[in-house]
Amino acid sequence: MDYIPHTPYERREMLAAAGLATENDLFRSIPAALRNPEIPFPAPMTEMEIADEMEDLARRNEGRRMASFLGGGAYRHFIPQALKSLLSRGDFVTAYTPYQAEASQGTLQSIYEFQTLMCRLTGMEAANASMYDGASALAEAALMACRLTRKEKIAVSAAANPHYCRVLNTYLVAAGIEVVEIPHDGGATCAESLKRMVDASCAGVFLQNPNYFGVVEPMDSLSAAAKEAGALLGVAVYPISLGLLKPPGAYNADIVLGDLQPLGMPLSFGGPYAGFIACKGEYIRQLPGRLAGRTTDADGKTGYVLTLQTREQHIRRAKATSNICTNQALCALAAAMYLFTMGARGLQQAAERSVRNARALQERLCGVKGVRLAFQKPFFNEFVLELPIPIEHFLAKAKEEQVAPGIRLAPGLAGEKEALLVCATELTRKADMERYAEILTKVME
Repeated sequence: MDYIPHTPYERREMLAAAGLATENDLFRSIPAALRNPEIPFPAPMTEMEIADEMEDLARRNEGRRMASFLGGGAYRHFIPQALKSLLSRGDFVTAYTPYQAEASQGTLQSIYEFQTLMCRLTGMEAANASMYDGASALAEAALMACRLTRKEKIAVSAAANPHYCRVLNTYLVAAGIEVVEIPHDGGATCAESLKRMVDASCAGVFLQNPNYFGVVEPMDSLSAAAKEAGALLGVAVYPISLGLLKPPGAYNADIVLGDLQPLGMPLSFGGPYAGFIACKGEYIRQLPGRLAGRTTDADGKTGYVLTLQTREQHIRRAKATSNICTNQALCALAAAMYLFTMGARGLQQAAERSVRNARALQERLCGVKGVRLAFQKPFFNEFVLELPIPIEHFLAKAKEEQVAPGIRLAPGLAGEKEALLVCATELTRKADMERYAEILTKVME
């Protein structure tokens, strides 16, 4: 049924009140040349013709046939079949936000369970109901640090995801907050530079672990350096890595953030994804977004409600913590279902196999003459290679063989020369790793 909020008579009344003749007069401030442009749509088709057209388009997609070694913040991980089945239930396809607790107990409980799982995963005391993605979560976490400390300077590692950093700068430049970049030394955040650049005027130090180059950062010493300077410590994490690595709460992180995509979400050509922020309990009132809480009703029965939602929709704009106006409920539910179905042991196995495959791949590729590992540091499931030939040339040759061998890093990002960021997960097949090595060997000859 069409949604028609007003009758023709009511529209004429409103236009007359506004001094307009037609609805088009509402848009007369737009240059005429930009209004109603001719769009070359194809002729109408039947349902069967459209299905054929979509099939033809799908056949042109080479992605399914390619062996992918791409990572850089988006990863292909195993997704339990039960998750796909459960997530497709109509019960979870909610219209919008669960304001009415009496009608939204299922949704509210799922958000509460998600928050609880993220706290357990990160070792933190509070987590919000999710964010748009990891990049916006970093920007919101930086703003949170500035509110908590009443300072207007943020330090971020040069080894953090460059796309996250671009979003961070976009957010903070408009707020008049200074952003300084801590250089990396051999692929890891330079501790000496951190000590030199971070002082009492800095609200927070933001690091990524494992960082964008896959290197596992020495978080204990970096955390101590940040705290000694009087700054809060924020950490962007790759959730799967917490199946093996120490949780941020164990090295005294104040704010933890990340992207939820690795937890049960397919790549899907870039989305939908979701992000999250977790923090110490004492900072909960500056946590952006909203939180679901558990309580008891007048009869003593357990119930769930939206507990904190310091958004501009609910309080004065000047007092709001964020413009984040919603959460990614279905994606957060997918992440929660993933953690439930995998369990602690399953998460550990996914992390272990990812590391094992990455190590095997790195050793095989570095056995090719002229290929070397860029950074001699411990890495998780990604590593950076240096090649004695132009990276673009290798990427083109590999594509011809149906292999996506990694992400080209421009000069100045990992080092003075261009490099290749290579990723493996628990799904990376031995045969594909061997095919990768054979193509690289052939190109290097």
